[in-house]
Amino acid sequence: MPHIDLGNDGPGIRSLFLYRPETAQPLCLLAEVLLRGPSTLTPGERELIATYVSSRNECGYCTAAHAATAAAQLPQGMTLVEQVCADGPEAAQVTPKLAALLRIAGAVQQSGKAVRAEDIQAARDQGATDLEIHDTVLIAAAFAMFNRYVDGLGTTLRADPAGYAAASQALVRDGYLGILAQPAGR
Repeated sequence: MPHIDLGNDGPGIRSLFLYRPETAQPLCLLAEVLLRGPSTLTPGERELIATYVSSRNECGYCTAAHAATAAAQLPQGMTLVEQVCADGPEAAQVTPKLAALLRIAGAVQQSGKAVRAEDIQAARDQGATDLEIHDTVLIAAAFAMFNRYVDGLGTTLRADPAGYAAASQALVRDGYLGILAQPAGR
């Protein structure tokens, strides 16, 4: 049960967006730009970064929601997502560049100051651009905020875990701004 009366029964961040639509719009726009906007990283790779940070933050809703969305957009699907979350980027079947970016995201999850010059250089050595490094840091920082927003207000998980996969299909199709037009339970 949420810590405050949200006036709706939506799960996770969706319930918070319904509660306070004026903050939902800029947060959805940020997610849209970071996870779906123009980038040399695929939407699936960016969703995987968001999932990895959310799993490290132990945010059940965000981990499940973004894992389903990443899996829907990655050729290796949920197998890869689960491998990254369980074993970390070192053991996962990801490109060396993505592994280096995931290590940066993991450092940001701990503290921005945990990112070392060596981490940045390692990503560059694997072909990461400054824009990819920037966006990885911003995705990780934004998801630290999103995770704390969801868990800090005690939002609920979906009653049916299969609902994450269904919601991810709408997200892949309509984007994060499409969330604003969806009913509470989706």
